[in-house]
Amino acid sequence: MSISLPRGLTFFCFSPYRRTSPRAHTMTRRHRRQLRLLCAALSLAAPLHATHASPDDAAVLQAWPTRAPARDAALEARVEAALKTLTVRQKVGQITQPEIRTITPDEVREYAIGTVLNGGGGWPGMDRAASPAQWRALSDQFQAAAQQATPGIPLLWGTDAVHGHNNVRGATIFPHNIALGATRDAELVRDIGRATARAVRATGVHWAFAPTLAVVQDVRWGRTYESYGADPALVRRLGQAAVEGLQDGLKDGRGVLATAKHFIADGGTRRGIDQGVSSSTPAELAQVHGAGYLGALDAGVLTVMASFSSWTNSADYVQHGKMHGNKTLMTDLLKQRLAFDGLIVSDWDGIGQLPGCKNDDCPDAINAGIDIVMVPFHWKTFHANTLRAVEDGRIPMARLDDAVRRILRVKFSMAVPSAVPATMDALQAPDLARRAVRESLVLLKHRPGLLPLKPTARLLVVGAAADSLPHQAGGWSVTWQGRDTTNADFPQGTTLLAALRQRLGTAQVTFDADASRHDPKQFDAVIAVLAETPYAEGEGDVRLTENLRHSRRHPQDAAVLQRVAGRGTPVVTLLYSGRPLYVNDLANKSDAFIAAWQPGTEGAGLTDVLIAPADGRPWAGFQGRLSFPWPAGPCQFSTHEARPWWPIGGGLSGKETLVNTRPLPEPADPAPICPL
Repeated sequence: MSISLPRGLTFFCFSPYRRTSPRAHTMTRRHRRQLRLLCAALSLAAPLHATHASPDDAAVLQAWPTRAPARDAALEARVEAALKTLTVRQKVGQITQPEIRTITPDEVREYAIGTVLNGGGGWPGMDRAASPAQWRALSDQFQAAAQQATPGIPLLWGTDAVHGHNNVRGATIFPHNIALGATRDAELVRDIGRATARAVRATGVHWAFAPTLAVVQDVRWGRTYESYGADPALVRRLGQAAVEGLQDGLKDGRGVLATAKHFIADGGTRRGIDQGVSSSTPAELAQVHGAGYLGALDAGVLTVMASFSSWTNSADYVQHGKMHGNKTLMTDLLKQRLAFDGLIVSDWDGIGQLPGCKNDDCPDAINAGIDIVMVPFHWKTFHANTLRAVEDGRIPMARLDDAVRRILRVKFSMAVPSAVPATMDALQAPDLARRAVRESLVLLKHRPGLLPLKPTARLLVVGAAADSLPHQAGGWSVTWQGRDTTNADFPQGTTLLAALRQRLGTAQVTFDADASRHDPKQFDAVIAVLAETPYAEGEGDVRLTENLRHSRRHPQDAAVLQRVAGRGTPVVTLLYSGRPLYVNDLANKSDAFIAAWQPGTEGAGLTDVLIAPADGRPWAGFQGRLSFPWPAGPCQFSTHEARPWWPIGGGLSGKETLVNTRPLPEPADPAPICPL
């Protein structure tokens, strides 16, 4: 959609905080009423513009480079031949994507369904302990049904494999992307993509909804940890490597389809609100938020996922509305100017957020460029409504054919049968994950000579998260939010506590979760593990007027650290988090402070850096460097903060002989209400 408004009116009408805006209190009652009426009229008018070109379309497109299409004549002939065999009803089935909990193989055959997905917390038979063989068996059943409905046209199964095959119990869980950004190692990211693809293929799944290519502007966003960093060049380089790794071996049954998501500017929403509004100029949209997509296209990515968010052109205050209905960006830009020949998939019930649409009925989204509609629960009514819309001409047959043509092109570009055995071994890559943990740790403070700890050290380990794989793995781990799990859900995993005991011996390591039962003076060092509660998507947003002070949301961590600090024994603190946080009070109570991110299942990667090598080899030190600035204040949300504690690229090796250990400033108000 496109509506041009003056700057002040744009904020007043479309900001959800207009009732508390300082401007609202200076208006007369009459003026407020007039503006409310005007805003209401504009909101009613907005859907009418959803499919029309706006005056700024040319400027939006010209900010991007042009790419030439490159098509395989033999592939195109195969696609056209298959397309001619399909009825209109079967074509609608190809663009419909149900969730596995809501569809049976018989229904796949009846409706000629072309793709399915499992969401976070969706498993075969709703058994979270389902084995790779059970996953493969269900995949085979779906595939056989699809072949009966449309011979020669396979079914695709997609999953959110965002840090390993994280929905499957027993699979190696890698550190989240924010940690991989700290490694700056493209080859490592590429190898993780290959390992993830192997695990996904072992279960009969063909499509990973990854990588996220967001360039985060405000770390209050609950998906910050899904981003590689705040530098567009880094996101482009690592995003390209991820796509290359996932799709390596795609034509011989080893690789999986990668997904460039979420198109576009999902990391730029105002105040970091998930599914919110991103305001930027066309140049910023292309150069900042588009960087990762250009890298993904260079890598040959075959699928793109639309974002829940909206975009406003801040150069002329034109509101383009929800991405799921944005023809300018999805069709005119991505498919035509950038020559993307793959498919665009919607996000979970994303079409229902468009004006005039419902979760099961939205011709506007399809006409704007969505090719596969993720409609997890109401897929039967979506199928009926969409078929009716095609028959009525509300969805042109040419648009339906284009969508199906793109789906077939993707399907015929890969080997659908898996070349990977359905075994637990295929889900494992512990050495690679351990390396990723080791290289991603960022040392923010240390007392010279403290690290590494000696292999003979007696350690007191405090903080409940030290023995918690759910905290170590974070969101998108076995379940969607990642907090309704226990250590038993990660049978292959090793907590930091377990890794320390394996390395030093059980007798050398004492665990005291709340630090209330042991005197730190009886030990050589204290290891304190603090952690955010796991979260995913908007559940992890830091709400408005809230701040980044970890101690405010997790006072138990501050209490644990208070009990061991200043007792004559050095304290080494690790923080498991999905974003940089304000931790001055905690760092001041620590002799060393480490950003450990959410390292996943391989706790031994942490001990590799904390403990000196037992064989006398040189200690490598801390290799990770920040891909986001680390805040110096509780209200420093922006990734462009002028005076952070540590800038992008910051971090210590641990080998420094001189380090400024002066206390960090702490505000008089430990929990300020941050300005809007």
